[in-house]
Amino acid sequence: MSIELVIEIYREALRTAALVAAPILGTAMIIGLAVSLLQTVTSLQEQTLTFVPKILGIAFVVGATLPWSLQTLMNFLTLILTHAPGLVLAR
Repeated sequence: MSIELVIEIYREALRTAALVAAPILGTAMIIGLAVSLLQTVTSLQEQTLTFVPKILGIAFVVGATLPWSLQTLMNFLTLILTHAPGLVLAR
């Protein structure tokens, strides 16, 4: 197992994790900002008000991006499995 292979797999793991998490985190951030602005404008400081819109928005985004996320994760798994003999057999 070469150091280049380990670096490539590590880089691809970070890239895949960022790609899969980005839509969910972006949605939570945008909804949180919108609710915070609404709370500031209306002077309504209820802490539980932010949870329901975030949960609904994240559930929608997960449902909408699930096929793409699974395909991205399957591509990463394929990369790992094609390099598995090189990872297991140390020379």
